[in-house]
Amino acid sequence: MATTEHPPASRLRSWMLEDLSDMGRDGGHQGPHATPEPAHKGQRWWRVMCLTGVDYFSTLGYQPGIAALAAGLLSPVATIVLVIVTLAGALPVYRRVAEESPRGEGSIAMLERLLSFWKGKLFVLTLLGFAATDFLITITLSAADASTHLVENPHLTSTLHDKQMPITLVLVALLGAVFLKGFLEAIGVAVVLVGIYLALNLVVVSVGLWHVVTASHVVTDWAGALTAEHGNVFAMVGVALLVFPKLALGLSGFETGVAVMPHVQGDPDDTDEQPTGRIRDTKKLLTTAAVIMSCFLITTSFITTLLIPEKEFESGGQANGRALSYLAHNYLGSAFGTVYDVATIAILWFAGASAMAGLLNLMPRYLPRYGMAPHWARAVRPMVIVFILIAFLVTWIFDADVDAQGGAYATGVLVLISSAAIAVTIAARKAGQRKGAIGFAVISAVFLYTTVVNVIERPDGVKIGACFIAGIILVSLLSRLARAFELRVTSVTLDDMAERFIRDMASRKIRFIANEPDRRDKAEYRDKIEQIRADNDMPEQEDFVFVEVTVLDPSEFEAGLTVRGEVLHNRYRVLTLESAAIPNALAALLLHVRDATKCTPHIYFEWTEGNPFANFLRFFLFGQGEVAPVTREVLREAEPDRARRPRVHTG
Repeated sequence: MATTEHPPASRLRSWMLEDLSDMGRDGGHQGPHATPEPAHKGQRWWRVMCLTGVDYFSTLGYQPGIAALAAGLLSPVATIVLVIVTLAGALPVYRRVAEESPRGEGSIAMLERLLSFWKGKLFVLTLLGFAATDFLITITLSAADASTHLVENPHLTSTLHDKQMPITLVLVALLGAVFLKGFLEAIGVAVVLVGIYLALNLVVVSVGLWHVVTASHVVTDWAGALTAEHGNVFAMVGVALLVFPKLALGLSGFETGVAVMPHVQGDPDDTDEQPTGRIRDTKKLLTTAAVIMSCFLITTSFITTLLIPEKEFESGGQANGRALSYLAHNYLGSAFGTVYDVATIAILWFAGASAMAGLLNLMPRYLPRYGMAPHWARAVRPMVIVFILIAFLVTWIFDADVDAQGGAYATGVLVLISSAAIAVTIAARKAGQRKGAIGFAVISAVFLYTTVVNVIERPDGVKIGACFIAGIILVSLLSRLARAFELRVTSVTLDDMAERFIRDMASRKIRFIANEPDRRDKAEYRDKIEQIRADNDMPEQEDFVFVEVTVLDPSEFEAGLTVRGEVLHNRYRVLTLESAAIPNALAALLLHVRDATKCTPHIYFEWTEGNPFANFLRFFLFGQGEVAPVTREVLREAEPDRARRPRVHTG
């Protein structure tokens, strides 16, 4: 096919686009989460779990403090509710997601597959807005908490006091610089970080529990205060259920757990169609991570609530955003506390890198394929710059405050988990699994309730999500409009009969008639030929081949084109095509025939009745409508040389 000549690119442009790839196509990904290992050369599941862990386990850096602020003395009870929802709700959902998307596509891809046509695509665009919220707030919140651990370290607090904002911005900028240079994933780094971090937390938890046990009055004082504040167990459970949405940060990491599936080794006899071992081991990964995190959530909420004065959790307090670090310094000394701070800062920064990789995997997977992003959206560096600038803005809006960003982060996490629960409910229903569908529907209702409550109480998340959604849809529609006249066909394949038709016509004039198939009877083709001859004043001896395009899913932007030939009623030769847009498919066929035969093909249309603007909207949204002029425009953009351009006739 013809390609347009472009002037030589500048050095900056070449550097920005040198990593341009087909990330939007099936199987094409970049970034830490989605560069799959070669077949049977993956990693053991427990090692891959550490990739999930840098996101999931790093929330221990701020989750206990946020839980204490949200639930007060009731924090341990509320955390138990969170653990029950994790193990009985989120875990079963994502174990099913692992079965349905063993290549790491995740719940959004499941919904896209289950909800076809534009309704599914628009739903995916909405979810992408909340996913962007989740990942971007992960970057900014993790950087803010890392800076908190740095600023509040006893050795540095006098020097770095009131410098949390610039430190956070530097950490975010450093993250962007690493990705601009080129981020190579190292599971080994994640294993070391997670291993050290969990070991240090185990020490802090063990020492904290020892102090709780040896100072028996601590438990009795807490129990007395709790009873005085809430009265009885039922009241405590009720309040814990009400504050549960504020603790939803502890549910993060499940979507990442599915995204890392391509790295799981599985069994030697696994196939791409039946990766049984990979699915089994990913379920082990998800379950083990959930159990480990649940144990830490319960124990850390218990010791921080009992051992740290309530005022220290508040803004400006020494335990705000760093509750476990506070205990490490107070009970294990400044040296151990500093080591703990360094490990926490490292894993929080790596969590930001994990989130950035998630963004770079997610956006190019969908938007370019829908035609809803500029061509450069498939390149890593321009996307990194866009995301880092947005992260700067979010950090400035929230003043690098960990607590202030908690609601937005929880909203993103809950929307993704809710969408996953809905996806597996639909999948179970379509599979005829009635009990499973009912169970997942109940889980979906729980997460939807939690999401709504979180949004009502802390609307920051939905506001940011709405901004991302509006931005994505606006840019997407403008981009798709600007790219409406692109060729949009990646390849053209003709079957044997179609090849025979083309070879036969190459010895004469190559003339096609664009036909919108109706009854496909003899009268339809006879009348069409007579009309084309009359409209264009052509002699009867001229020979034609009909071309018929069936629109499958106009929400798809580009794909390969398969052309099949058939003879109808022992007389009429017909080429049938399936595509997302009629004009682009016809233009691609004409260019392919021209290149294959070295002859200029002609195609004949009849004018489309109706308002031209309405017909263009039909083309834009549904792939049909104003076919003749749009076909000509696609050809004009694809082939700038007018002498070589296929001819379009309209009568």
